[in-house]
Amino acid sequence: MNASDSAGPRRNSARSREALLRAATELFSEHGYDRTTIREIGERAGVDPALIARYFGSKPLLYVEVLRAEHGDAAPDDLLTEPRLREIAERAQRRGPVPLLRVAVQPLSDPAAQDATRAALTARLVEPLRARFEREGRDRPGLRADVLVAAVAGVLLARHSGAFDDLADAETDEVVDVLLEMFDGGTR
Repeated sequence: MNASDSAGPRRNSARSREALLRAATELFSEHGYDRTTIREIGERAGVDPALIARYFGSKPLLYVEVLRAEHGDAAPDDLLTEPRLREIAERAQRRGPVPLLRVAVQPLSDPAAQDATRAALTARLVEPLRARFEREGRDRPGLRADVLVAAVAGVLLARHSGAFDDLADAETDEVVDVLLEMFDGGTR
């Protein structure tokens, strides 16, 4: 066996992993997290869906990897900036009740997925707010950040619950505007 023979499977592994990541990104955007199956991701990627477990561990962990791929490791803006809140609300509307929001209100059944999703929630949503509140000299910046993220997660998840007619019927822009108005009045 020469060096090029041993590189073949690695290249195919990398290609399969990338194909799964690309397919998951497309399907989560098109159909939402809940309505996307592991089988569909594998079919779109042109590989065995069992490779999701091999390369990512689970569907929630694959979703976390999709987030990393979409946004990199750069620190995101906090939720009190209109573009960031709008981005989160639009993604939640397209993809449905995704693990990143669900973990804010209910633990995931897979401990590895729970840990990774909780870490992503903290890094992407809680920490930018905590840092903002610290810069502003607010008392209890961690608690303030937790409460605000929990409120946003609850509102965005509630849009899909069927319990709130006006919230479910509202356009994403309207929901974002109301949230920003509420937060602006409550953070001064």
